[in-house]
Amino acid sequence: MILVDTGPLIALFDPADADHPSCVRLLATIDEPICTTIPVLTEAFHLLGPASLGSLRLMDFIKARGLEVRFLDEADLARAFELIVRYADHPMDLADASLVVMAERYRLRKIFTLDRSDFTTYRIRQGHRQLDFTILA
Repeated sequence: MILVDTGPLIALFDPADADHPSCVRLLATIDEPICTTIPVLTEAFHLLGPASLGSLRLMDFIKARGLEVRFLDEADLARAFELIVRYADHPMDLADASLVVMAERYRLRKIFTLDRSDFTTYRIRQGHRQLDFTILA
């Protein structure tokens, strides 16, 4: 499973976005399920605009099960808050923290993001190890 950040969701569903062609090409090469979180979707829908064509296309994609959506439980939310504090010197928002939490929970390392600077900084805790993300973009 591959985690998806906000940037690619906007680029995939807004043809005017400069990263649209590259994100569409990359998505076509992915042969495993993709997944995101509610905080990422909240950010994506806000940036696309509530009734925009991009928002409507994203809704259709989710309804067609092209994208799995994961929710945060209380433990996940507590871990996300811990990460936000930990990365205070390199500000982490809730959307990014939620992806790190899902990576830890499901032992995932692949992320489809346009935000290389953040996701090369964030580390995934697995057991006693801190692992890097494998960034797709």
